[in-house]
Amino acid sequence: SVLPIPMASTIIRVIQTQPRFISYWNNSISNNPSSRIFHLRRNPQHPISIMASSQDSSSTKTERVVIKGRVQGVFYRNWTVDNAKELGLKGWVRNRRDGSVEALFSGSFDSVKEMEQRCRRGPSEAVVTGLEVFPCGGDEDDPGTGFQRKPTV
Repeated sequence: SVLPIPMASTIIRVIQTQPRFISYWNNSISNNPSSRIFHLRRNPQHPISIMASSQDSSSTKTERVVIKGRVQGVFYRNWTVDNAKELGLKGWVRNRRDGSVEALFSGSFDSVKEMEQRCRRGPSEAVVTGLEVFPCGGDEDDPGTGFQRKPTV
């Protein structure tokens, strides 16, 4: 059985398998440079293999977030632009007519996750009551070349 165990940006999968399958499994993942495999033996009858597959911090992650609460009229967009630029992110931020703020963040996995955490707090005058995260992947979610403030939608 496979048990995913998240650890920071690393996912550990603990796999119990018979000894004859370990070399097959090892060979099948050896071409993946971000995977690491370690073999542990509790006892000869119950070998355990652990594979750690870390998120490559240089790979690009793009996500769209919607922040709810008292987030308009408190310089949330300017704060977002400053923080996103500090983290080296591409994308945009804009107000929505429903009173929320929407943003698209694109950059390294760690930087996008850090920005997500910062958005949960926001600037000092903001009161964030909710944050929704949507993974992105199409042309409609193009982050552009820098980080900018967009008009209200």
